[in-house]
Amino acid sequence: MSDRHVDQVADRVHTIVADIFDSLDRILGSVVACYRASGSFACADLAGVRPEIFACLSRAHDVVAGAGVIVAPGVLADRRRWLEWWQAPPEQDPIFLDVDLDPESLDFYDYTHAEWFAVPEHTRRRHIVGPYVDYGGTDTYMLTFTAPAEVNGRFLGVVGADVRAATFEALLLGVLAASPTTITLVNGEDRVVATNSPRLPAGSLLPQPAPHRLPLTGSPWSIVTTTGDRAISTL
Repeated sequence: MSDRHVDQVADRVHTIVADIFDSLDRILGSVVACYRASGSFACADLAGVRPEIFACLSRAHDVVAGAGVIVAPGVLADRRRWLEWWQAPPEQDPIFLDVDLDPESLDFYDYTHAEWFAVPEHTRRRHIVGPYVDYGGTDTYMLTFTAPAEVNGRFLGVVGADVRAATFEALLLGVLAASPTTITLVNGEDRVVATNSPRLPAGSLLPQPAPHRLPLTGSPWSIVTTTGDRAISTL
């Protein structure tokens, strides 16, 4: 395997991830500004963040399937929990995601235990989760990108974006298809994020440990290579 092909895939992954987190940084800045401007941070104040959420969905309409703010319990003055989350259906205006946040309900959605929320809360660092099947939303393999929001050490919650795994893989099509052998992007559990092998669909586990692995800085992912397994020309 030529290092050139691996480097090209790594560079493309870094560019895509950086673009997504750049959009989240804009949402994050709006959250912090709204929090500091409010006398008592309330649910209605999050309306001031919506322009940046909608801008994120608009700028990356072909990439980001949903974006928003997930507030830590007790931060808002009038709601114990809140998701200011908007989805971007193809050719439609953003749609608000209405979930059940009543702890007494059978359908209660306790997002505080979700990895995409709990890890940034604990580490105060960006995080990427997936691919996982989004049973509660789209029923497709999804990647979730999140970043912590905090002011003066107080954790406010996370800002996040959902990206369909198939969309992310399509963004890598050019550099993956150019490789004569198999290159696979995997998460920390060796679950496939993207590849040029028809035998490794997104979300599947590698059938065996990979001898060649390149960890990618800034993400929980690695690039693994396989010799003797010809890649396909398209994904």
